[in-house]
Amino acid sequence: MARVPIVILDFGSQTTQLIARRVRQERVYCEIHPCTVSFEALRALEPRGIILSGGPSSVFEEGAPALDPRILELGVPVLGICYGMQILCHTLGGRVVRADHREFGRATLEVVTPSGPFARMRAGEATEVWMSHGDRVEALPAGFVPVAKTASTPFAGAADEARRIYGVQFHPEVVHTPLGSSMLHAFVFDAAGCEPTWTPGSFVEESIAQVKKKVGDGHVICGLSGGVDSTVAAVLVSKAVGDRLTCIFVDNGLLRSGESEQVLATFRKDFKLNVVLADARAQFLDALKGVTDPEQKRKIIGKLFIEVFDAEAKKLAHAPDFLVQGTLYPDVIESVSFKGPSVVIKSHHNVGGLPERMKLKLVEPLRELFKDEVREVGTALGVSREVIQRQPFPGPGLAIRILGDITEERLRVVREADAIIESEIRAAGLYEKLWQAFAVLLPIRSVGVMGDGRTYDEVIAIRAVEASDGMTADWAHLPYELIARISNRISNEVRGVNRVVYDVSSKPPATIEWE
Repeated sequence: MARVPIVILDFGSQTTQLIARRVRQERVYCEIHPCTVSFEALRALEPRGIILSGGPSSVFEEGAPALDPRILELGVPVLGICYGMQILCHTLGGRVVRADHREFGRATLEVVTPSGPFARMRAGEATEVWMSHGDRVEALPAGFVPVAKTASTPFAGAADEARRIYGVQFHPEVVHTPLGSSMLHAFVFDAAGCEPTWTPGSFVEESIAQVKKKVGDGHVICGLSGGVDSTVAAVLVSKAVGDRLTCIFVDNGLLRSGESEQVLATFRKDFKLNVVLADARAQFLDALKGVTDPEQKRKIIGKLFIEVFDAEAKKLAHAPDFLVQGTLYPDVIESVSFKGPSVVIKSHHNVGGLPERMKLKLVEPLRELFKDEVREVGTALGVSREVIQRQPFPGPGLAIRILGDITEERLRVVREADAIIESEIRAAGLYEKLWQAFAVLLPIRSVGVMGDGRTYDEVIAIRAVEASDGMTADWAHLPYELIARISNRISNEVRGVNRVVYDVSSKPPATIEWE
């Protein structure tokens, strides 16, 4: 088993993968493992450093995740974050108590001693940090000293330098802690002595080797959508298995305008991949008829997606053994309790909609990556910039951008509105600066006036957000003139719409997609 420089033990935080993202930004390979991983398995990884994530539990709860004390005797640096710090102190004999008030949001931290994650800062230096905890450490274990504090948290940072064990009560991995990356950098390089050797190129090499090992002499089919994720996944797997990969493109009737033709042309001509078209438009629309609940939509689409695959697989000369999906970590962490006791937010069609007895084994080479990392990997694979910079499109397609009933007529409306938004965003030079910009068709009608007549038509919401990884996002402050132009074009060019609104919600508390 190859050595893993940094191991992150997941105690269920929704931001655990952000820790991995920050470490990988330093070009240091890391892996996330459940907090329940056996001591023997963890030791076999030969980590240079271990990070304990945050989590939603309290150390006082029955069944709260525990920490194997043998981990602290491995002789490698350990950093506990939020719950990770609390479980560290609780395990080592410190005192953790329930706080009178949950501390959530920004706080000003002062460095007391430049140690561990604060090694590259100065004593007395102040910086903003992001707090999110209900318990607090009231007394440190023997051997620990406070190295950072806030006005309400005297032990915002603590260290046992003799054993190289550190704890922080805040979240350095989130963007709301401006110097958080620097703190993790200090732990990874200064405390753990890692080297920056993990690159997109090395990821490609390792992934190809892993796919070869997993697939062996088997045959593979890939669920191709034309988006960045499935494209990079397909190209990467093709490097590993060659012509034993068949890409199946399912036209589910929920795609954007002209998308089916564009995908087929791109993959057959540019990538020389074997692509089979499965025209399942009627099947999907029939299955979704009258369905308005977003979770039910996702489940139906996910189930039927695999059923169509099964049907197409039976037509192939070689029966496939594996199914490739371009699942990314944001899909996973919002869908299931992945590697720790995290809270489920919503299902994703690549994750939560799969039948229990799926006939094909999954290959998900991008499962641990964020979108920007996938783009770097795609560039390393030689995928064109036009494809790499394409904005994310949800697996369930327009089904979750049409709130309420899905009909051919409502699909026409949202397609035409979406095409106008994309064309105007591109014309304004903002396409690659935005994470996503799209149309949402709302399940309401409003009164309007067109010409000399009264209308009672539908409403389109414009959704445009800026983000770096999709885990958090801010609504885009588009120029008023651009919003006005988009609104005017939709109202005049899309039959059945007489009102356009702009979504000014960030994630959190909202999600990027409306469903």
